[in-house]
Amino acid sequence: QVQLVESGGGSVQAGGSLRLSCAASGRTFSRYAMGWFRQAPGKEREFVAAISWRGESTNSADSVKDRFTISRDNAKNTVYLQMNSLKPEDTAVYYCVAGAVPSRYAADFGSWGQGTQVTVSP
Repeated sequence: QVQLVESGGGSVQAGGSLRLSCAASGRTFSRYAMGWFRQAPGKEREFVAAISWRGESTNSADSVKDRFTISRDNAKNTVYLQMNSLKPEDTAVYYCVAGAVPSRYAADFGSWGQGTQVTVSP
């Protein structure tokens, strides 16, 4: 497993942008698929985006498609989530995850970060 630490969360007005970063420890980072999930208060955890270990394949939830972009830099052991055109409904704790495949299912990811809060005001 890898250890994951998210950063970059904060408060922003609707229409604004944020970039989340997730730093991973361990020399095998480049062999892991990475992803982001989020959980809003009172709601179930939901898939946001995922990327393959080489970065050639990505997928994202319909709710964020065309607004959010996932990317990775294996030389820096870091995965990013660029979030544009943010909406109040994007408010949630965002979790970085690592697993074997760029899945949409939480059960496929064995390593989770502690989460970072994103708050979008109207």
